[in-house]
Amino acid sequence: MFTGLVSDLGQLRESTGDEDRRFRIATSYPLDEVAIGASIACNGCCLSVVEKGADWFAVDVSAETLSKTTLGSWQPGQPVNLERALRLGDELGGHLVSGHVDGLAEILEIRPEGESLRFSFRAPEKLARYIAPKGSITLDGVSLTVNEVEGAAFGVNIIPHTAQVTTFGRYEAGDRVNLEIDLLARYVARLMAQQD
Repeated sequence: MFTGLVSDLGQLRESTGDEDRRFRIATSYPLDEVAIGASIACNGCCLSVVEKGADWFAVDVSAETLSKTTLGSWQPGQPVNLERALRLGDELGGHLVSGHVDGLAEILEIRPEGESLRFSFRAPEKLARYIAPKGSITLDGVSLTVNEVEGAAFGVNIIPHTAQVTTFGRYEAGDRVNLEIDLLARYVARLMAQQD
């Protein structure tokens, strides 16, 4: 489990393999504290550390994950939002995030709004019903509050700090991001469907 609060902006150093890939990701994490097998969210995808060096760790990414997330298009130099797994007793500053990507959202527009940036996204139709105004959503591993929803389109506000310490300061209209719907919304919808 994660909180959606990015704690490091890493960078993809190397990608090897074809159908499945191994990514080597540079990080400022103290890797002597990260065990082999530990989970790290990489742009919202929960991945297991399989190897590590002084300032990098490696993860294996399956063909399934590559086909269902943005990770399939990653190239060396790609900035990566990183978050280590939540430990009991840690502050829960964002919301509960599983690290299991539900789909891809497309950036429709980015416009300045005061000191912040207002992002408009289009979610896949099948996921739109899980997105609610003032609800939580995870985009590329970042916990955000939904401002407004209209059909499959929704908006979020990105404050300057978030734009600086995550990949959100680098996006352009047309880019796609990994989307994870709120866990509570998923279970409420499941319960409601069973009552019908």
